[in-house]
Amino acid sequence: MFYNNINPVLVSIGSIEVRYYGLMYVLGAIIFYFMIYSLSKYTKRPLTKDETAELIIYMLVPAIICARIFYVVVYNFAYYLSNPAEIVMLWKGGLSFHGGFIGAIIGGYFFCRKKKIRFYQLADIAVIPLSLALFFGRIGNFLNQELYGRVTSVPWAVKFRNAEGFRHPSQLYEAIKNIIIFFVLLSLYLKKKLKEGAVFWLFVTSYSFLRFFIEFFREPDPQLGYILLGLTMGQVICIIMFIVGAIFLVNIYKRK
Repeated sequence: MFYNNINPVLVSIGSIEVRYYGLMYVLGAIIFYFMIYSLSKYTKRPLTKDETAELIIYMLVPAIICARIFYVVVYNFAYYLSNPAEIVMLWKGGLSFHGGFIGAIIGGYFFCRKKKIRFYQLADIAVIPLSLALFFGRIGNFLNQELYGRVTSVPWAVKFRNAEGFRHPSQLYEAIKNIIIFFVLLSLYLKKKLKEGAVFWLFVTSYSFLRFFIEFFREPDPQLGYILLGLTMGQVICIIMFIVGAIFLVNIYKRK
């Protein structure tokens, strides 16, 4: 068993703090930029460095907005209904991956329309560095001692500072999931044996499928708990996400 005594603050200068959590997301964004730029060279419409930077802005802004809206509406609506001023207080936490993913898709779609690029041509390569960025994001969650797992007695259980008992390091389970998805998708994409759009929807189905089972080890959101048949909100959303992904994946291979 392991005591997580890691200080989440790397450097503190007066009231300014540099946290490992933030650094992980910065690292993820840098990796996303360089990988998108490099992988686009394998397509018929490579991106320039300026277009790659523009794409990140197109995806990042709606991703943050939708991640917040999704969290407010789906995960903690009653609280924010009573405290509407806190909706814009992003520094207090409260972003949903599923909402952020939807926002990134919307932003990427409009970028593709502007640049006259086929959506799936870009989406197939975008989910590859996204998987790697999510890996670093979950490492950041672990260092920040948040989104921890349920109480357990397994030998690798972790004691987090603000949680009772030893817990599953579910953040690390998710990190492992994301790095596996990254290598699988990268390998499949480079082999060029899949139809356009297949890599994107494989990300959707594999992410939702694996996260559904990891959620059994993660502590449910305290304000929601278990909402349906002993499942968490995250699991319910993963089921919907998987079904949608599977339908689109089947349709891709039905088309001639």
